[in-house]
Amino acid sequence: MIIGVGVDIVEVERFKKLHEKWGEHFLKKIFTDREIDYCLSKKNSYQHLAGRFAVKEAISKAISTGWTGNFRWKDVEILNDKRGKPFAFFHNKLKEELNSCSVHISISHSQNYAVAFAIIEKS
Repeated sequence: MIIGVGVDIVEVERFKKLHEKWGEHFLKKIFTDREIDYCLSKKNSYQHLAGRFAVKEAISKAISTGWTGNFRWKDVEILNDKRGKPFAFFHNKLKEELNSCSVHISISHSQNYAVAFAIIEKS
């Protein structure tokens, strides 16, 4: 049974400007070390950062709490499997809240925009 759906779109240039203004402090507030390492290893790192931010937002919308309650930026970690497919890994109270759920995500980006979609399904 689907219990939530979320979508978000982000301007890639926004991430570039925020990173240029705030540097590592900005990245470390939003992303885990693994996410930062992955994104900065890519040629178009800002597309990947924006995509990961968009999927975090989409998940927050799908659980219907937004950034209140148990939801924290780094409690949602977006990783990739061996084939490159992104998946969400949860930490802390959010992990407990979603342990009986499947979370399906999709991320896409162009030069200017990143979009992400999340579906939360109760097992």
